Amino acid sequence: MYQYDPIDQRLVDERVAQFRDQTRRFLAGELTEDQFRPLRLQNGLYLQKHAPMLRVAIPYGLLSSTQLRRLAHVARTYDRGYGHFSTRQNLQFNWPRLEDAPEILAQLAEVQMHAIQTSGNCVRNITTDHFAGVAPDELVDPFVWAELMRQWSTFHPEFAFLPRKFKIAISGSAQDRAATLVHDIGVYALRAQGVPGVADGEVGFRVIVGGGLGRTPMIGHVIREFLPWPHLLTYLDAILRVYNRYGRRDNKYKARIKILVKDRTPAGFRDEVEAEWAHLAGGPGTVPQTEVDRIAARFTRPAYRTLPDDARDASQLAPGETAFARWMQRNVHPHRVPGYVAVTLSLKKTGVPPGDASADQMDAVADLADRFSFGELRVTHEQNLVFADVERGRLPALWRELRALGLATPNVGLLTNIISCPGGDFCSLANAASIPVADAIARRFDDLDYLHDIGELDLNISGCINACGHHHIGHIGILGVDKAGDEWYQVTIGGRQGAQAAIGRIIGPSFARDEIPDVVERLIGVYLQARDSDAERFVDTVHRIGIEPFKEAVYAHAD
Repeated sequence: MYQYDPIDQRLVDERVAQFRDQTRRFLAGELTEDQFRPLRLQNGLYLQKHAPMLRVAIPYGLLSSTQLRRLAHVARTYDRGYGHFSTRQNLQFNWPRLEDAPEILAQLAEVQMHAIQTSGNCVRNITTDHFAGVAPDELVDPFVWAELMRQWSTFHPEFAFLPRKFKIAISGSAQDRAATLVHDIGVYALRAQGVPGVADGEVGFRVIVGGGLGRTPMIGHVIREFLPWPHLLTYLDAILRVYNRYGRRDNKYKARIKILVKDRTPAGFRDEVEAEWAHLAGGPGTVPQTEVDRIAARFTRPAYRTLPDDARDASQLAPGETAFARWMQRNVHPHRVPGYVAVTLSLKKTGVPPGDASADQMDAVADLADRFSFGELRVTHEQNLVFADVERGRLPALWRELRALGLATPNVGLLTNIISCPGGDFCSLANAASIPVADAIARRFDDLDYLHDIGELDLNISGCINACGHHHIGHIGILGVDKAGDEWYQVTIGGRQGAQAAIGRIIGPSFARDEIPDVVERLIGVYLQARDSDAERFVDTVHRIGIEPFKEAVYAHAD
């Protein structure tokens, strides 16, 4: 867990004091709404459909039990007793009062939390793999590099008013679990092999630019195959300077960096970045080893015990417990340290909005983190929580505790592990509701035997084209659209993240809300008939046979 130094704490405390005065002035009528808007956005405060929404930063998804207890306190004291974990690894409060926001931020600052740059046209929360630091396939610890980028980007004077919001993800592992290809900038760690002037095995980064979802979904382009690690910040500076200089500000729908990269071509954009970088490379922004060491030293590290590399199966750990065996299969993950595993706490129990956790659940999870996972947990971009450091032998005890809390649904990677934005129930931008659709699908497929027969399937839902639910990269994606004031839903299939990231393809005209569970069931029916083996995933079948068989089955039934 990263521990603030005095500079970190002073920055957060001074921002709280500043925003307290800005809010006072607005409520007193000394600032207009137009004057106050950029100030509140810079502090994570939105005006939603029914009430303000406060987005709290959880840098790279890492939380301490102390911080989670404070979030529970805020939910219970200033909200309606729950919080919503988002796809940006942040937490949102949907019902705080505007006049309470400064005090909420003050209380968060006491436990090294804030809402800085969770909104606005700036560099947002840096995200990474939720198994960072423990993944067996990890090349570098991405937490250290994510924190380096957080410090570089926070209050950066050049990048506080970019043409549009800006998102960066970093992967430190061979498997890209951070979705680097669909971010404004993706940073992917690798070791040099045959790179001129670089020793084989040296750590560096592949740099990807111009990915993103929203109105114009695009897969990012590699503009640097290998960047030696000391040059990371100067190269990011060069990218953002080119974007800041040439990115459009006359049309917000064409303002993202992906549009600029497309317009100037990836090769042309790369050449402009390289020309800009020529003035920066080797300069003051070059990262010395001492700076990497300084940041690494600010992280607390688990005091692992020496344990046998125990690979017993579930039946040996909890004989006769079928539910436990399923949970082990879906929610327990490998760890680089012998005798330890990572565990996903599912926030996708049927009947609960995806990503929501009550204040009581947060308090209980904080207690479990102290007992089972060195007082730390992670937030995933799939809107679940993770205990990264659990002794394998203690899994039955943890499972029983999580089951009692409603957090042990064994559906990670399965259809009911639905990613969903808050949608029209809360968001003023949404065209349609998301939560009721997610609930209807979850209830239709609330049969674990059937879910396991279907196998791995990502289903993502967004209430509008801004794609906060990442519907474009769902194996099945659902997008709420407006048709003459009514809520309808467009369906895509074939999207995916990772090294083979792809944008889903629209299967045809949109559907009414009550049709969506039937549509999903028909899509799955085609898949079950067409897959070449039980091991072939839905998305792989789509890419093998194309969308036409799925489209025919869905619309033939509709006719």
